[in-house]
Amino acid sequence: MWLLRHPQIIDGEEIRRCLDVYNRHMDSRNADATTDYAALSRDIKRWAVELGFADAGISGVDLDDHERHLRRWLELQHHGEMAYMARHGTKRSRPEELEPGTLRIISVRMDYTPPGAANAWNVLRDAEAGYVSRYALGRDYHKLMRNRLQKLADRIQEATGDFGYRAYVDSAPVLEKALARNAGLGWIGKHTVLINRRAGSYFFLGELYTDLPLPRDVPASAHCGSCTQCIDICPTQAILGPYRLDARRCISYLTIELKGSIPEPLRTPMGNRIFGCDDCQLICPWNKFAQTSTEADFSPRHRLDGAKLVELFAWTEDEFLTRTQGMAIRRTGYEGWLRNIAVALGNAPPSKRVREALNERAAHPSAVVREHVAWAREKQQG
Repeated sequence: MWLLRHPQIIDGEEIRRCLDVYNRHMDSRNADATTDYAALSRDIKRWAVELGFADAGISGVDLDDHERHLRRWLELQHHGEMAYMARHGTKRSRPEELEPGTLRIISVRMDYTPPGAANAWNVLRDAEAGYVSRYALGRDYHKLMRNRLQKLADRIQEATGDFGYRAYVDSAPVLEKALARNAGLGWIGKHTVLINRRAGSYFFLGELYTDLPLPRDVPASAHCGSCTQCIDICPTQAILGPYRLDARRCISYLTIELKGSIPEPLRTPMGNRIFGCDDCQLICPWNKFAQTSTEADFSPRHRLDGAKLVELFAWTEDEFLTRTQGMAIRRTGYEGWLRNIAVALGNAPPSKRVREALNERAAHPSAVVREHVAWAREKQQG
């Protein structure tokens, strides 16, 4: 009997869903009951690697524990202005509500560390340079990964016939880290970032929701131990404790998601970070195993892995739009770009060159830019 050959899926309500899927696709799959799903699972993981993913795993749809954690996080308003985190109700934590018929989620990861990324600490120590999070130095990963996921779905379809699926890469309310953890791709560290024992944490995640009753992988166990280096190093103390992140204080949130003014008490701790922050990952001992990406698209563009702040501050809006085309940096917008750099210039060592650059933007049309330039000029004057 089909169900007895796949005991991983026999757990109450899931039996009904599996039978529904089985009956719905019996004809189109030509004796679907003979499908060896364990073998298909192995093939899917092999195909994923062949398509350029570093790893793949399979999980079920049960995210009850993570749903409770998400609800508490939202109740505490730790999501700040990211209203989309609460907008979709339980669809984020209940995959079958987001995509009806979903039985399994195929999670994939793709390493993004570009060659030469080891100079990150040097850039952070150079107060005249602008620090851009390592994931954003090259091409935006969303389209690249979605194309690869589609190719993976095409290969599965060649093997199984028509099946239900939906690919996601930050394109819908998905608890990607929880799903990846349940798929065995890593554990969620105390900084709330997924960590893989063999590859650290510098990787992107994507998902393929599917109605295939594939065997589930064993969830990853945690290996942070007593280490708290990620908590201790956070410049703005955004990590309140293990697994507790207040996004409103996080530099990634402040420089990318937040629109408008950055709270003054958080500006000085931001240092020279102008788009995102990697400190909690840079300090993580597991990242000694981080894999350098072989994707040419993830290589740094326009010397953004260490360009000087004054040079970046001089970009016109047209230059910003042209040079960030196809890059994640576009998300902050030109106004946010100038705002972030103004803060970094205020934190830079006082110099005539910095003061002249700030003076050039003192009468900028944007009130937000003018506010942060004024703050930076005051800091430069001591």
